Amino acid sequence: MHHRKHHVVWLRNDLRLTDNKALYTACDDPDATVSAVFTATLGQWQQHAMSLRQLTFIHDHLIQISRQLQALGITLICHLCDTYTEAARWLADYCMNNRVERLFFNRQYEINERRRDHLVAKLLQDSVKIVVFDDSLLLPPDSVLTQSGAMYKVYTPFRQAYLKKLRCENNRCLPRPEKRSSAQALDPFPIPPFTPHHVVPNKTFPVGEQAALNRLRVFCRQKVQHYSTQRDIPSLDGTSGLSPYLAIGALSPRQCLSRLLAECPHLFENTVSGAFSWLNELIWREFYRHLIVAYPSLCQHQPFMAWTDKIIWHNNPQALLAWQEGKTGYPIVDAAMRQLNETGLMHNRLRMIAASFLVKDLLIDWRKGERYFMSQLLDGDLAANNGGWQWAASTGTDAASYFRIFNPTLQGKKYDPTGAFVRHWLPELTAVPDRYIHTPHEWATKQGQPLDYPLPIVDHGAARTRTLAAFERAKKMAGNV
Repeated sequence: MHHRKHHVVWLRNDLRLTDNKALYTACDDPDATVSAVFTATLGQWQQHAMSLRQLTFIHDHLIQISRQLQALGITLICHLCDTYTEAARWLADYCMNNRVERLFFNRQYEINERRRDHLVAKLLQDSVKIVVFDDSLLLPPDSVLTQSGAMYKVYTPFRQAYLKKLRCENNRCLPRPEKRSSAQALDPFPIPPFTPHHVVPNKTFPVGEQAALNRLRVFCRQKVQHYSTQRDIPSLDGTSGLSPYLAIGALSPRQCLSRLLAECPHLFENTVSGAFSWLNELIWREFYRHLIVAYPSLCQHQPFMAWTDKIIWHNNPQALLAWQEGKTGYPIVDAAMRQLNETGLMHNRLRMIAASFLVKDLLIDWRKGERYFMSQLLDGDLAANNGGWQWAASTGTDAASYFRIFNPTLQGKKYDPTGAFVRHWLPELTAVPDRYIHTPHEWATKQGQPLDYPLPIVDHGAARTRTLAAFERAKKMAGNV
């Protein structure tokens, strides 16, 4: 009896049918039976502080993908387990029991994910052929290196080398696979709930790759030309808003680049355009992913610059809580944190301001902030979040020098001059006029009327002095004078 070949595609952070290398290639052979699996490692994700919002977003995408795959004759099985080790063992058993010939998946680059994939390969070494792809980046890790073959530690030279290489690459998008000839009309397997706590989906981010592609098209057509002037103003809707989709792979960076090139064919020549400015953000995303492969310790709570581990951080639970709740008495910081707590997103400029405040004004360990962001973000992504926090904390590769410390009041005045953003998130400051919106207590004192808003929990000038001293001391201790 002829045994039909069985291909399995293991979905992870690539929750889309279009331009998915592993899925597309698994479907290449028209005679093979194709199934898809997803391992929901709930304990591991909790350990990584994945937000309930992102968990729900993934879950809702799986429900949609399951139906779409079923229509092509591919059944998706979602297996709930605790750790990556359990996921690897379950998958290996699944492949053995179902006489799978080939297993296809797209690489993930974080250290625990890579260990999980090695374990799968070890368990299946002689029995199942494993086919892996670099799919979540335009240029894979280790492909953009210095003359001496090392990873760049500074962004600008990385970007130069990256762009040179990118222009020669074929970044064509793959279509979604055809319907299988052997497709039987079956009901999809139900996707079990991931959590008893139902999180109401964020209306701004409808589920599905179609929604992501529509948003990408609108952004590249209507908004990208103003991107460089509007992207830093949090009260404007000036950014692409695609990060939640990119983080779970409902959208691929190739789809972003090809849409951008379709609308802005002179993208690479016109380096002062909004389109190039947005491409630059996509390259930052790649830079941080390349870094975690070159320096896996970044996934293990280590600072990039070793001497910064000697900093003596303040253990101040009250101050940490005030920052988390948006009650620091600095309006731009508080508005940013309330936006995060309410929506699971924070404007990029505000991420820098809020992170700088926690580290440089409160002298609280950046890892506590990094973890808190992950626990709230809809677009949580280890490499980007870690890269951003280490930049703000001056512990990373391409970090802001530790003596450059953001003044939260001046940052507020610069990026939210009329207080439009602050007023939206801090209704208790509605009555405060524009010129005092970032120093509301100054106005309240003049008016002789109390404000229902906390006094600043720290004096910025004194905090700055204290932080500089702490960094200097750490540098001396490490012998980096």
